[in-house]
Amino acid sequence: MNIPQGKLIAIGGAEDKGPDSDRPVRFLNNLNFFELGILKRIVDEAGGIDARIEVITTASMIPIEVGNNYLEAFGRIGCTNIGVMHIRNREDANLPEYFERMERCNAVMFTGGNQLRLTATFGGTKLFKLIYKKYFTEYFVVAGTSAGAMAMSQTMIYEGDASRAHLKGEVKITTGLGFMENVIFDSHFEKRGRFGRLSQVVGANPSAIGIGLGEDTGMLITEGNQMEAIGSGMVVIIDGHDVLHSNIADIPEGNPMSIQHLVVHICAKGNGYYVNERTFIENMATKIPEEI
Repeated sequence: MNIPQGKLIAIGGAEDKGPDSDRPVRFLNNLNFFELGILKRIVDEAGGIDARIEVITTASMIPIEVGNNYLEAFGRIGCTNIGVMHIRNREDANLPEYFERMERCNAVMFTGGNQLRLTATFGGTKLFKLIYKKYFTEYFVVAGTSAGAMAMSQTMIYEGDASRAHLKGEVKITTGLGFMENVIFDSHFEKRGRFGRLSQVVGANPSAIGIGLGEDTGMLITEGNQMEAIGSGMVVIIDGHDVLHSNIADIPEGNPMSIQHLVVHICAKGNGYYVNERTFIENMATKIPEEI
């Protein structure tokens, strides 16, 4: 397996512009996850306040406002070497200007909005191939919040009403950007009650680990395997490898699912998880990797 040299930072969101809605909800006064350290962690991992970071607003329906808010938020912690890429379509994604800027940067940040815009806009483009190559072959940080986090995995949730997520067929999945193959991310996990929909996806794809990201919370992922919870909330990990029973394959569409023996872990700041080993770590700061 190809071990990435870069890092992923998947954030559960705070600006409330996730996949269920494109309503232009303002988040100027709701930057808790910036102030509580997640944004600073991105900057630190990228190389410090002088690092070059590009913010991609493709997922959002209000890209100018979102981009300006990120510029302001990064500026609060002294990081001003920031660019914003308002890429709206595949033609934009193939502009030489963006390719040249991406070659020079240390990190990229995908904002929230609609994850299908990310996959439909970037899939197969020269720019995305460059991002993917940098992540796997260089020390390069790929961060994403809300939709930007959900699009990171190979299998991506793009639709699913939480109130109907216990019914077969109500949760829709497609192919994501593929930075990780063995996990499935969901965002706004607590506030939008998404345990049922992530459980359905894991039940149908038990070889994958479900990662439910709460708001103001993220997972820092090293070598595509070692995950550390950061931020103020919690991350729910759903492991379906040891499922003893699932009716998902046999019931008609619209019927309630049943799954026996899902394994669930809850991570707070500082807890960790090794995906390949399926191991919960109480304190990532003191854990020696060779012990796993």
